[in-house]
Amino acid sequence: MNGIPIPLQTVLLLVASNVFMTFAWYGHLKNLADKPWYLAALVSWGIALFEYLLQVPGNRIGFAGGLSLAQLKITQEVITLAVFVPFAMVYMHQPFKLDFVWAGLCLVGAVYFIFRS
Repeated sequence: MNGIPIPLQTVLLLVASNVFMTFAWYGHLKNLADKPWYLAALVSWGIALFEYLLQVPGNRIGFAGGLSLAQLKITQEVITLAVFVPFAMVYMHQPFKLDFVWAGLCLVGAVYFIFRS
C-alpha cells in the first residue's frame, strides 16, 4: 500500500476492521440466536481476531503517519456509525431512524473539534 496516502490506508484498514467488529458484536443476534451464548461468544471471538488483524496495523500506520490518538479514536467512531447503520438496516432489517442522522451530526462536531488544531 505504498502508493496510498497514510490517512487513506488508515481509514481503509479501519473500515474493513469495523465490518468484522460489527459482525462479531451483533451478527450472532441473527445467526446464532437459537444457540447457547457461549457458542456465540466463541464464534464472535473468532471473527474479532480478523478485526484486530486489521485494526492494529491501521492504528499503527495512522499514528506513525501523524494522526493523534484522539484523531484515531474519532475516526473510528465515525467509521463505526457509517458501518453500523447499513448493517442494521440491510443485514438486521432494522428501520432507518432519524436518530442515526442526529448521531452523525454529533460526530461531525466531534471531528471538527478533534481535527481543528
